[in-house]
Amino acid sequence: MANTGKKPGTGRRRQPRRRTAPPAGVPSGLREPVAPGDVTLRKGKGSRGRGAGQGGEYWHIEVGEQRVGSVYVNVIDEQPLGEHASLQIQISKPWQGRGVGRTAYALAVTASQHRTIYLHMRRSNVASARAAQHAGFREVVLPGLRQCVMVSRKDDSASSSSASAGE
Repeated sequence: MANTGKKPGTGRRRQPRRRTAPPAGVPSGLREPVAPGDVTLRKGKGSRGRGAGQGGEYWHIEVGEQRVGSVYVNVIDEQPLGEHASLQIQISKPWQGRGVGRTAYALAVTASQHRTIYLHMRRSNVASARAAQHAGFREVVLPGLRQCVMVSRKDDSASSSSASAGE
């Protein structure tokens, strides 16, 4: 056999990636939408950088009894916004594109102690931006922002009426 100077195995074709069966509880085939009433948040203990710091919050996202992701709030100090509450969400791949994010964003805003919450995401993350818009977030346009930044503010009239009802 002649020495071609190539490393062994570099000329081989890659095998196609094998598809695995979806996890238990995840329907096969098309991704059916999840009813908003089936999505809940369960308070959890965050970790460093994931809702455990001062002013931070952490929830498990569940569909029925199954954990499908997490959502958390950190208080960060980043220009040009200064100190603010920043929400992050992660949803397991089999549950993405099924409406879980839309509902989880809205539930997290309602459950949060913060009146104003920001999202920071890549501009290419169109699916998350759509889910956030559906949950009431609006894009922030400020000079110097490289990422897509969105904001949600709790309704002042609803907050003040519930506060006076508790007095």
